[in-house]
Amino acid sequence: MSYLFVCSLALVGLTAATLVACGGSEEEKTTAKAETTADVINWKMVTTWPKNFPGLGTAAEDLAKNITAMSNGRLTVKVYAAGELVPALEVFDAVSRGTAQMGHGGAFYWKGKAPAAQFFSAVPFGFTAQEMNSWLHYGGGLKLWEETYAPFNLIPMAAGNTGVQMGGWFNKEINSLADFQGLKMRLPGLGGEVLKKVGGTPVNLPGSEIFTALQTGTIDATEWVGPYNDLAFGLYKAAKFYYYPGWHEPGSTMEALYNKDAFEALPEDLQLIVRAATRQVNADMLDEFTARNNTALETLVNEHNVVFKAFPREVLIALKNASAETLEEVAAADPMSQKVYDSFKAFNSKVRAWHEVSERAYINARELE
Repeated sequence: MSYLFVCSLALVGLTAATLVACGGSEEEKTTAKAETTADVINWKMVTTWPKNFPGLGTAAEDLAKNITAMSNGRLTVKVYAAGELVPALEVFDAVSRGTAQMGHGGAFYWKGKAPAAQFFSAVPFGFTAQEMNSWLHYGGGLKLWEETYAPFNLIPMAAGNTGVQMGGWFNKEINSLADFQGLKMRLPGLGGEVLKKVGGTPVNLPGSEIFTALQTGTIDATEWVGPYNDLAFGLYKAAKFYYYPGWHEPGSTMEALYNKDAFEALPEDLQLIVRAATRQVNADMLDEFTARNNTALETLVNEHNVVFKAFPREVLIALKNASAETLEEVAAADPMSQKVYDSFKAFNSKVRAWHEVSERAYINARELE
């Protein structure tokens, strides 16, 4: 039993459900059961993920199950995969207008509605998962995220992180920056803006459409997540070359979206349960990807003969320079983006200084012989 689960049960200690768990007269138990049944709140969750998709999709399912269990059934959540209730890229609007009370996806999908949103998913050459979570929860990032989504009647929360992703699947080798010229690549968010700057064409596609687009030549390359998810999608059947590192998504945060009216209508204890369940799923996704990625990578290389290569150093340097220019331009074009980016940069300088003498210093020391 997880710590958050125990804490959440404690939060509802005064509810009718706890009377059953802790004893009491038969009359009290009967009354408590009747009250619990009568007070059930039913929510819908829409997602950007295919049904039962490993890691990303199962995180949404786990979030729904945890909320239902932690509330002792007082708040139940039914999950709808992409296309079941609304298309994948309409999750934001569906939750905003109340078609569903909550959603699960990635903030970079909504840059057309709120340009600042993409800073809360992944920033090229930006935060790792650990750094991103720290900025959101202790560096003011979450407050800015809430401010960004407030005009849309939405409350955002971090609900998963993939860790450092892979650089993507390509139908040709990448030997220099010139190989990005005219390249059509599925690459959303800020990474797509960087690709555009170096001569490529970014394409925004939901996960369910990636394989077919790559196989038919509609796109020349794609990024998705990493070995665990990429193996499940069978992307090795559509492209031969697999590159690392994922410069565009060094710590990709997934989001849970809550309709503000629906969330604030919940009693306080259920609001706390929702927040605790979301925080738990946020941590669990990173644990799962860290545990499963290397095994999946071995399968891709050893069983499917994938050509696994690092981007050339000069390519990474050029992409890093283009990323710095892109971030400044995106921020300057939108006041909210500038506000978010200023916070991002200030936190980045401090956390990087600390990690130089902690995380990086330790990893370097661990490699000593």
